[in-house]
Amino acid sequence: MAPQGGVLKGIRYFGLTFFTNNHQPTTNSNMSIVIIRQDDKIELWKKAIKSVDPGIKVFSYLEPHNKEEVEVALVWKHPKGTLSPYPNLKYIASSGAGVDFIFEDETTPEKLPITRVVDTMLASDMSEYVIAAIFSYLKHLNIYKTDQFHRIWKPRPYHRISDFTVGIMGLGALGTVLAKDLIRFGFKTQGWANSQKELQGVKTFHGKNEFDVFLSTSQILVCLLPLTVETTGILNATLFHRLPKGAYVINAARGGHLVDLDLIEYIESGHISGATLDVFHEEPLPTSHPFWESEKINMTPHYASVSDTDSVVPQILANYRRMKKGQPLLNLVSEIKGY
Repeated sequence: MAPQGGVLKGIRYFGLTFFTNNHQPTTNSNMSIVIIRQDDKIELWKKAIKSVDPGIKVFSYLEPHNKEEVEVALVWKHPKGTLSPYPNLKYIASSGAGVDFIFEDETTPEKLPITRVVDTMLASDMSEYVIAAIFSYLKHLNIYKTDQFHRIWKPRPYHRISDFTVGIMGLGALGTVLAKDLIRFGFKTQGWANSQKELQGVKTFHGKNEFDVFLSTSQILVCLLPLTVETTGILNATLFHRLPKGAYVINAARGGHLVDLDLIEYIESGHISGATLDVFHEEPLPTSHPFWESEKINMTPHYASVSDTDSVVPQILANYRRMKKGQPLLNLVSEIKGY
């Protein structure tokens, strides 16, 4: 559903969005932000915003409020259909780095600018998580934890940093920080992206033509891609087959990247040695899911990189003030790319 009367419409030039009135603007003093998310953090975000700027009106979508006064929707995995009742939205702000859930909602108002969070804290948190998972794999820490429960004392030959090449799928803000950190540890590091990238010390690949070569030389594969139409289900049997035998897979991007049963099949066949997963198609993961039964799949509850209000709120409010002044928004999402 497209936005209706009294709304500032976004006009895009060179990736920026400027605002112009298509009708008489609503009184600015009455305008507000609505927070729409499905977890228990709405009040946390409200308090964080009010602590920085007490003059801004902020509402939970669950409490009574005038929907016509709302200018900005601050969202994270919102229930589908909860954006369409707001006729005067000027833009939608994701409170995290991901925006796939916004595009997946077919009722999202059309032609509205969408922003995302680009935060150094998110990137460093993600890098630390992935590096922890890699070292746990190198030194068999997850296996020893399982052995502990079975009272098994069995030393195993461990691996060294020099034994593996780490391949990163996705060289955006998250992948770039991870690549630089891996190099500092001494890992042989390579990366693949849709478009050509250049990172010092990182062997880079891009596009479909170079994908197979990248996969065939990645003994530890890390997925940090945005979730788009093109990347949905990219971690599948075809990809696993192209990895070296014994490769290890880490997915900390989105559950939609992975074909679950394909991973189980390739782990059971021995072609994939194991995996660390932080994201899933359904969260919390249903207790009936086969991942729970696999000792070679290590799971964490989508906590690798979590938006911190102290770090993110100033960025959210900076964009809000830019919108008020008719200035271009920062960290705009490309409708074509989906990120």
